[in-house]
Amino acid sequence: MESDLREKLLREEEGLDRPAPEGPAPAPEAKEEEEEVAEGEEEEGIKRKLVEENKKLWVVAGPSICTRFSTFGVTVITQAFIGHIGATELAAYALVSTVLMRFANGILLGMASALETLCGQSYGAKQYHMLGIYLQRSWLILLTCAIILLPIFVLTTPLLKLLGQEESIAIMAGTISLWYIPVMFSYVWAFTLQMYLQAQSKNIIITYLAVVTLAVHIFFSWLLTIKLGLGLRGVMSSMILAMWIPVLGQLAFVFFGGCPETWTGFSCLAFKDLGAIIRLSVSSGVMLCLELWYNTILVLLTGYMKNAEVAIDALSICLNINGWEMMISIGLLAAAGVRVANELGAGSAKRAKFAIVNVVITSFSIGSVLFVLFLLFRGRLAYIFTENPAVAKAVAELSPLLAFSILLNSVQPVLSGVAVGAGWQSVVAYVNITCYYLVGIPLGTMLGYGLHFHVQGIWIGMLLGTLVQTFVLLFITMRTDWEKQVVIAKERLNKWYLNQSKESNGRNGTP
Repeated sequence: MESDLREKLLREEEGLDRPAPEGPAPAPEAKEEEEEVAEGEEEEGIKRKLVEENKKLWVVAGPSICTRFSTFGVTVITQAFIGHIGATELAAYALVSTVLMRFANGILLGMASALETLCGQSYGAKQYHMLGIYLQRSWLILLTCAIILLPIFVLTTPLLKLLGQEESIAIMAGTISLWYIPVMFSYVWAFTLQMYLQAQSKNIIITYLAVVTLAVHIFFSWLLTIKLGLGLRGVMSSMILAMWIPVLGQLAFVFFGGCPETWTGFSCLAFKDLGAIIRLSVSSGVMLCLELWYNTILVLLTGYMKNAEVAIDALSICLNINGWEMMISIGLLAAAGVRVANELGAGSAKRAKFAIVNVVITSFSIGSVLFVLFLLFRGRLAYIFTENPAVAKAVAELSPLLAFSILLNSVQPVLSGVAVGAGWQSVVAYVNITCYYLVGIPLGTMLGYGLHFHVQGIWIGMLLGTLVQTFVLLFITMRTDWEKQVVIAKERLNKWYLNQSKESNGRNGTP
């Protein structure tokens, strides 16, 4: 009996003696229909998630791209008007805007990206009142940084003379750099307010202000420079006005009820825990500075070549086109940072990974289309900027490199945005130093000067540096334990969290 019972139990465990299910067995056609229905529901679920994610992505990316185009457009419009004033003024403006302002812009924008990490993660964690405190802390840090940078703008002429620049250009650059001081200080508020609003997906106001800014700048540049004959003073006054319009508009939006959950007034608690935020800001500044200065070094290395005038003209046209395309990439960089930070703050590693995959594919798709277009049009694009056939020929030769730059720029900035959202700025700073300055520039110098590939060689070397950096960032992103990043984000937010009662006391001046 026991042996029979044991045998029966074994047969049941192996599924050999189970009772048949009640009712007729489902037909093969019914099974196929059920599988098709399940697959269809899964596809619908993925489509729905993609639509929702892309809505969240473009709510941030759209206004950010518009703002970048507007800021870049103000610079180009100013350059066009100054070009009609005189050659010395144009050369001095190009020197100040491409070297001096890029230096200051890189530092201030980089340091402001720490706010993008903190505000994005706090908003995702529903610590809404902390966004206003982080914004005020960032104002203090960036304002101090701008004051430290001030002597460079005041002493531009003697500095350029010391570096061997022609005296007439150095003197004119010194004059233009003084006009740029209010522009630099506008960045303190412009960058921080944009990142504060982006974290909440409330940056549609930025788009409206960007359109107004361009229209105002074109009108006042024409009125003051051409109609009233004020020359350099007219166009620079218009530029200052154009840079401060978005700042004043965003401040009004924040102060007068646009962000009731996150802006509760000025607080003395903005002075608390500044040390930790300064460290994050400095690492953010180093990370973005190294990226923004990379192309400047490309121009400087080209300046030492034979027939440098044609080479620089061709390169400047390519970098101008690349600069317009970069506005799209930087907009998607900001969107990637916000989406990753929001999801990490909300505690969802799965949605953070989905957001990363979506933004990388979206950006790469845009870059691929532009890559094909620039390969097709090649030197014909040059005639938009010049009538010189030698320069157009040089642009045609550089066009494949421009196309590959655009393709790489569709991925690399987005991965940097992921790093900002996760708070990896210090790690990426080391990656940038290694890939750009220990790989790209030495390779470019060797190919350009050592192997006599000229400007193409310099650019190829620097592109290889960017390619290495892209692969490294891609590897880091793919190998990251995003569940652990959620824990790190929560620890960071809990460490700097202040409850609302303390914030109220801080606003009243009570410690």
